[in-house]
Amino acid sequence: MNFNDIFKSNFIEKVSSFSPLDMVIALAVSFALGLFIFYVYKKTFNGVMYSASFGVSLLAMTLITTLIILAVTSNVILSLGMVGALSIVRFRSAIKEPMDIAFLFWSISAGIVTGAGLIPLGVFGSLFIGVVMVLFVNKKTTDNPYILVVNCTDEKAEKLVNSAISDNVKKHMIKSKAVTTSGIELTVEVRLKDSTTEFVNRISDIGGVTNTVLVSYNGEYMS
Repeated sequence: MNFNDIFKSNFIEKVSSFSPLDMVIALAVSFALGLFIFYVYKKTFNGVMYSASFGVSLLAMTLITTLIILAVTSNVILSLGMVGALSIVRFRSAIKEPMDIAFLFWSISAGIVTGAGLIPLGVFGSLFIGVVMVLFVNKKTTDNPYILVVNCTDEKAEKLVNSAISDNVKKHMIKSKAVTTSGIELTVEVRLKDSTTEFVNRISDIGGVTNTVLVSYNGEYMS
């Protein structure tokens, strides 16, 4: 054993064997992909309440995943330890929007692919996914179903309501009918003509109708 062997360090050898250029390139590409995912999320969001912090977390998740994959691919032993360490992590945040899950997996996948050095796959794959998201998520349809709830006092009012619904909507289907001592409650799924809800006012003016509510499937009250 000589003087050099005493001060020999595996940690220093690992630092010298790692390429700073690869790290800079991978993190830069990962940052660009994370920004792109953040922009697509902001562009396609159509939920109830937009969360800017979730969009930033998508960017951070892409960078963090890239950093982990860079460490894993540089050392096989480290990769085994990393798998064990990540297996104890538990995420308990509730996902409110189904599309948020797709964006989370997109961020993780982009980070994994970029960290593995497959930069063309990460770039072109993210561009393709982004185009699909923008085209299909933002696609509006005028044939959205709505739920119409009508309270009638008697059968005569019920017949007039059914006749008014048939004449003013494109398509309808009775979902439920509740008969009580105070009256009749109808729950009807309707598809509107030309996205107009004027017929709801006409139904409300029918004699024997005590209450009329039109609700979209996302919980928004239309009348």
